[in-house]
Amino acid sequence: MAKLLVKFQRYFRRKPVRVFTLIALYLTAGSLVFLHSGFVGEPTISENEPNPMDSTGEGTAFQYLGVVQLGRGFKETPEARHAVRRYGPWFKSVSKDTPERSKMGDYGGAWSRALKGRKVHEKEEDRAKYIGCYVDNTRRRALRGVSFFDYKKMTVFRCQDNCAERGYLYAGLEFGAECYCGHKIQALNVSESECNMECKGEKSNICGGVNRLSIYRLELAQESARRYGSAIFRGCFHRPDNVSLALPVTGVMLNMSVDKCVDFCTGKEYPLAALGGAACRCGFPTTLFTLHEREDEPLCAQKCGGEEFESCGTAEYFILYQTQVQDNRCMDRRFLPARSKHFIALASFPGAGNTWARHLIELATGFYTGSYYFDGSLYNKGFKGERDHWRSGRTICIKTHESGQKEIEAFDSAILLIRNPYKALMAEFNRKYGGHIGFASHAHWKGKEWPEFVKNYAPWWATHTLDWLKYGKNVLVVHFEDLKRDLFVQLKRMVSLLGTRVFEDRLLCVEGQKDGNFKRSGLRKLEYDPYTPEMRKTISTYIKTVDMALKLRNLTGVPDDYYPR
Repeated sequence: MAKLLVKFQRYFRRKPVRVFTLIALYLTAGSLVFLHSGFVGEPTISENEPNPMDSTGEGTAFQYLGVVQLGRGFKETPEARHAVRRYGPWFKSVSKDTPERSKMGDYGGAWSRALKGRKVHEKEEDRAKYIGCYVDNTRRRALRGVSFFDYKKMTVFRCQDNCAERGYLYAGLEFGAECYCGHKIQALNVSESECNMECKGEKSNICGGVNRLSIYRLELAQESARRYGSAIFRGCFHRPDNVSLALPVTGVMLNMSVDKCVDFCTGKEYPLAALGGAACRCGFPTTLFTLHEREDEPLCAQKCGGEEFESCGTAEYFILYQTQVQDNRCMDRRFLPARSKHFIALASFPGAGNTWARHLIELATGFYTGSYYFDGSLYNKGFKGERDHWRSGRTICIKTHESGQKEIEAFDSAILLIRNPYKALMAEFNRKYGGHIGFASHAHWKGKEWPEFVKNYAPWWATHTLDWLKYGKNVLVVHFEDLKRDLFVQLKRMVSLLGTRVFEDRLLCVEGQKDGNFKRSGLRKLEYDPYTPEMRKTISTYIKTVDMALKLRNLTGVPDDYYPR
């Protein structure tokens, strides 16, 4: 063996080029293996997988309460995350079975397929209303917002959800696999028979045709999230009493358009652009102009001089947009100037929005929040108090998911954040298997992980709240849904408990920066309900238990949208 090795050494000393050739071949082979593994799809999971929750009987609901005891030492071990492929390619690739775009003739049974699609359209009306088939042109699109393509898994729901998440009013599907978003339709309506291509991800539905869009109006698109280019639509508002102080910069433009006003205020470095006829005004949200009292949009429905499809408001009613200029009045943060011996918990069940609440508190108070744990990804995102020990006294409050008497009594007061358990469980499951803004894979939802997770975590949702109500001192209950719905009022309550002065202009600044870095996109929302009837029955019992416990303490019960499930 030794002689053989010596021969190899002598051989390669004489021929060094061959060494480099061997290395190059080795690296090439490794690269090919790596590339091949990157294109392997997700494993197929059988829908007939046995469900551990199926054996849950009627009498088990209350048995769960108090079973899960999670103390100070509870920390999740890092899970081995699967490499999840995002929704299909964002470039156009034509497969062998894809019809050529150039063929405009007979598709065979086109009208019957269109009728089949209409049946599904009627079922979609709770979130979107189908309005018809429209002409599209590659040079001049009918919908001119964002777009994305998926030539394997496109569905009507995914397209609608993608556009609604970005605040658009319309979603259109074309060629069975392409999704386009927009605020207005700039094309002609045509016969339903011309929208005749089935969706790539659901053969039972129609996704437009060749140069034809199946267009939906998104009934549930959040008005506050509507966009015009990079600007966010804020609504129609009555002219403030002292307009020159509320909106200090004004520009008069004969051919007014949304683009012109937004660009004007962006150039002046203001976060608000207000269109009032031919006048464009810029400013900040302040107590003089809070943006809390919106008017009906028809009051602002006066066409722009330079853009007939957009409204530019009137002299009395302004159309408001938020520009891309950052409002820096609430961006400064620091540690407490003197160490505090009063420890305030920001307590919540995992997935209930604790990180988002920390973001809001830091902006509203100007002080860092701490944590009972350490999360490097949060520290890297700007939560500098993450690295401090929770008893350091340098942070305004401390994040915790702990329950149990000993852990709770270590705090002098607490903000208890409660969220709908159906939403909280799904959010925590996504975080556990996909990271803070990632998503669990289809295999995790369909496999044994999800039912096991619900079985273990659902009772903890109830015991967490019950423990804090029983053992906590000076507990302020805040419902996640109320915080989203009325951020100004709820955040003002939270800041008051923290013992710092409330600056209303700073809270108004927070409203414009509320999302932070930990908001999941709606693009990967599940297209089905993951909860079985047995799961819903058990969770409903927990909701009633928590609701009763809150009311016994003369607190507001759980929000109405927890029911029915």
